[in-house]
Amino acid sequence: MKNSFFRYFVIALVLFLGALWSFSAADQTARGYPNGNFITDAQWVKAHLTDTDLVVVDVRTDDHYDGSVIPGAVRLPWSEFQFNDVGEDLASTFVGVRQAQDILGRHGITRKDTVVLYDSVERDGGATASYVFWVLDVLGHENKMLLERGINAWRDAGYEVTTAPRTPEPLLYQAPAGEVNREKLTTGQFVYKRLGDPYYQIVDVRSRAEYVGEKGTTGLDGNPLKLGHIPTAVNINYESAWTDADTKALKSYPELQALYRGLDPSKGVIVYCNSGRRSSFSYYVLRLMGFENVFTYEASWKEWGNPDKFFPVETRENRLVGDMLPDASGQAVSSRRIKPRDGKTGKPSSGEPSGGYVSCGG
Repeated sequence: MKNSFFRYFVIALVLFLGALWSFSAADQTARGYPNGNFITDAQWVKAHLTDTDLVVVDVRTDDHYDGSVIPGAVRLPWSEFQFNDVGEDLASTFVGVRQAQDILGRHGITRKDTVVLYDSVERDGGATASYVFWVLDVLGHENKMLLERGINAWRDAGYEVTTAPRTPEPLLYQAPAGEVNREKLTTGQFVYKRLGDPYYQIVDVRSRAEYVGEKGTTGLDGNPLKLGHIPTAVNINYESAWTDADTKALKSYPELQALYRGLDPSKGVIVYCNSGRRSSFSYYVLRLMGFENVFTYEASWKEWGNPDKFFPVETRENRLVGDMLPDASGQAVSSRRIKPRDGKTGKPSSGEPSGGYVSCGG
C-alpha cells in the first residue's frame, strides 16, 4: 500500500514539474521568439538550479552589485571581457578570443555548460548580460540564455537570494578553432569597405541625439570624437526593444518585428553604439528574433568617431522603407532600401561614401 502511494506521489510530482517547465517554455513560445531558447524566466531557472550542467552567472560590476545573488550563481562582471587599448586609443574594447576563454575557465564554465546570464533592471535590463552573450556567441557556445529582467525577476517571483556567490573551481574552457565565429569580430576597416555593399545593413543603436550629432562624447585620450553616425546607418535605439523603461520587459516577437520593420534577415546586419555594450543588446534581440548573420562592430564610435581614424561620418537621418517584416524563415516580404529623410539617395556606390557627410578628418 505504501509502495503504491509512493509511486503515485512520484508520478504526480513528475507531472507537476513537467507542467511547470512546460508553462515556462510555453510562455516564451507564446511571445513568438524564433530563438526562444535564448531567453528564460525565474521559474525555469528555479526548476533547473540544481542541474549539474547549469551555470548561473551574475555579470554586474561592483558599482551595480547590491551584495546579493541568485543561490549558486558565480560572479563574472561583464567588463572583464573589455580592456583599454592605449596604443590604439580605444577604450573598452574586447579582450579577444583567447583571453575570453581563459576568463570563462577561471570562473568554472566549460564548453558543455548551459549558461544563464543575468544583471538587473537598474543596470539596463539585460544590456550588460547581452555583452557576455555576444562573447559566447563569438566562441560558438551553444547553450546560453538571458534571464529576462535579471535578479529583479527572481525577487519578484518570491525566491530567496544569498549574499555568498559560489566560488567556482577553475576549469578548462576550450573552443575548437572551427567553431569560433571570428567573422563576428568586425572592425572599422571591415565596415568601411562595405558601405556600398547592399548585403550589409548598418544599425546605429545609440540615442537619436548621438545619431544626428546633437550629443557628443570623448575618446580614451579625453579629446572629443566626431559627431554623427556611419554613412547609410539607420537609427534604432536599443532601448526601444523594451515594453517600457521601468520594468524593461522585452517586447513580444510581433512587436519586435514592427520595430525592425525593413531589415532583411537574409542579409547581414551590423550593429554599433559607442563601445559595444549597448549594441550587444540589439545584437542579442536580433539573434532572439532569428537573425543569423548579425555582426557587432565592437569598437563602435570610439574607433569610427576618432578624428585620427579618417572614417567618414554623416549627420542626416536615414530610415528603412518598405513593408518587410523580419521573419524567422529568413524570407523577405518585400524589398529593402535605405532612404534619407531629406529624400536624396542614401546608399553610396562602389564601396565609397556618398556626399552629405561631415569631413572625415578632425
